[in-house]
Amino acid sequence: MLVPVLLFILGLIFLIKGGDWFVDGASGLAHRFHVPEIIIGATVVSIGTTLPEVMVSATSALGGHGEIAYGNAIGSVICNTALIAALTVAIRPSSVDRRSFFTPVVFFFASSAFYAANAYMTGYFTRVTGIILLAVFVLYMVVIMVQAKKASSEQSGIAGGAGDIEDIGDIGDISEDKPLWKSVLLLVVGAALIAVGARLLVDNGTVIAEAIGVPESVIALTFVALGTSLPELVTAVSALIKGHSALSLGNIVGANLFNIVLVSGVSTVLSPFSIPQSKTVAGINASLAIDIPVMFFVMAFMTVPALIRQKLTRAQGIILLAVYAAFCVFQFAF
Repeated sequence: MLVPVLLFILGLIFLIKGGDWFVDGASGLAHRFHVPEIIIGATVVSIGTTLPEVMVSATSALGGHGEIAYGNAIGSVICNTALIAALTVAIRPSSVDRRSFFTPVVFFFASSAFYAANAYMTGYFTRVTGIILLAVFVLYMVVIMVQAKKASSEQSGIAGGAGDIEDIGDIGDISEDKPLWKSVLLLVVGAALIAVGARLLVDNGTVIAEAIGVPESVIALTFVALGTSLPELVTAVSALIKGHSALSLGNIVGANLFNIVLVSGVSTVLSPFSIPQSKTVAGINASLAIDIPVMFFVMAFMTVPALIRQKLTRAQGIILLAVYAAFCVFQFAF
């Protein structure tokens, strides 16, 4: 048991340092190309921090562990929103750029509605379902890149200098004087450390959890989901410390969308699977009665008020944290 514990700690160290470098690289790119941080967060950062979910879910699906692939996607959305985003908002409420925020939110709910309809109507995820989800991912990237190009052209007339770009704010140690290759290197190396660290954390954390008798379905919705969401947590904390709250928020929403269309899409194409049947509530599959509804609720509770008021409040963060605590209690107690 000593080796898994040591590897678990090493994974945590990799995550922390990787998250720090990743935020520096992403914010540097946003500053250099005059792209709003929320767009960078919803694309480049989100893909990087979603890599652990892709790897874990794909490996689980190929290994015949569909429950882990399915539970990891839904559990990660809940964890990202009701724990990570909630912590960020509870500590430092932030304003929201409705125009940049609107697109990833719409794509999330549209793809999640398709995902949920598939679960409720058939209870089985086929390769066709996976292909459709991956097609939505490609469409989203095209749309968001067009928006980024438009935002960049709108900013191109503004003179250089950190103080001239209101969207970006104080970048700290990142400036336009820093070579482009350094920002890219920080982004790539940070993503690699995040991916390796998350894998070490999940693999060895799962060994520890199984040793104390935690069921696989519960591990997927809570422990694996939390483990693979740690890159988002580390990135969110690093972004918060560095004053890039928009980057953190964009990362969370983008990562949630990618959990549905990219993580589930890749897993389903590689190996179709059924939804878990190991737990019921009042005779109804627990995933259909609790997990999916909670996923929709926490995302709606965070995004709808933000789109209306163009800001997130501390009360939202506190309520979401309470919801996540109740969700975890349900998973382990019932």
